[in-house]
Amino acid sequence: MTGQKIRLLAIGAGVIGVFAWVVMTQGPLAPVKVTVEKVQVGNLSNSVFGVGILKARRSYNLAPTMTSRVRSVLVDQGDSVVAGQVLAEMDPVDLDEKLTGSQRVVEKTANAILAAEAQMSEAESRLKTISATLARYEDLRTRGFVSQEMLDAKLHEKNAAASALTAAAANLSSAREEHARAQADMRGIGKARAQTQLLSPIDGVVVARNVEPGSTLVGGQVALQVIDPRSLWVETRIAQQQAGQVRVGQAAEIVLRSQPQMPLPGKVARVDMVSDAVTEERIVNVSIGKADTSIGEFAEVTIKLPELNNSRSIPTAAVKRVDRQTGVWVLRDGKVEFKAVRTGLSTMEGHTQILDGLGDDDMVIVYSQQPLRAGLKVKVVSALVRG
Repeated sequence: MTGQKIRLLAIGAGVIGVFAWVVMTQGPLAPVKVTVEKVQVGNLSNSVFGVGILKARRSYNLAPTMTSRVRSVLVDQGDSVVAGQVLAEMDPVDLDEKLTGSQRVVEKTANAILAAEAQMSEAESRLKTISATLARYEDLRTRGFVSQEMLDAKLHEKNAAASALTAAAANLSSAREEHARAQADMRGIGKARAQTQLLSPIDGVVVARNVEPGSTLVGGQVALQVIDPRSLWVETRIAQQQAGQVRVGQAAEIVLRSQPQMPLPGKVARVDMVSDAVTEERIVNVSIGKADTSIGEFAEVTIKLPELNNSRSIPTAAVKRVDRQTGVWVLRDGKVEFKAVRTGLSTMEGHTQILDGLGDDDMVIVYSQQPLRAGLKVKVVSALVRG
């Protein structure tokens, strides 16, 4: 009986020992398992990421200047066009007849100028002849060969010829003004007639055809859209915190939604001077070579920034926000301690630049099994096993 009690006591003591071991090593009293990493010193590669829309830098919307009916559309979406090519025609209504009439008026006024010039020449010749005759009569009168009445008659003829010359000059000036006005009217009608044709302003590609023959368009309503396929870029939105180092000419990588397995090279072409105050983003336009895609497609853009030399960094996951302070948990003699730090840039690879607050030998806690607090005992492991 005594031996049996001893065995039971031994078994009980073993169970209690196992329970205590479990509590101290695996239970709530066990140290919290954490992973740590030392502050790294070296070159820190940096880049920024944004999502944008593929657009054409040089895009032209072609529309009539006045309400008109579409007579014909000579191109379709996807057609290549050259500068000055007629792409569509509006119904000119009576503009052709008006243009013909104005041309006739121009011809008529040109003939009127010729007639006025002939009258002018005749009046000049007549005045010259009568002036010479008057001079002879004046000489004869001084010698008494002609009467005063005959001299006065010749003087009257000279005055009449001078008046006729003045009238001919006025008629010529009026004819020239009428001719100029008729030419201006003809040019105006010609310009109105030319506006019925939609011409391509560049060598490019038609990307939109919005009308068909017979449709009626109001002035300014877009009929066709033409772009320069060599001017494609991605209008990318970059967070303001990351856009400070973006500069024109920096290399970029573009991934189109339609071609996720084919990254395309790009280059920063323009950084807009105005930011979006609502979304806190800045527009960065990244040029792309000719691509087999559609305008308006979404694209992911990664812009490569210059490396930060001799930078101190830690994993971004280690940076925490505690009591309104940015800092990290560091390991000291098996316990944790919170240290405030001043951070710089965060890279897409998951590292954050440390500007101040940590020494080169500090060990920062990256991941932990549970939220940390000052003085908590921890146990360093190579990796945490998620249950």
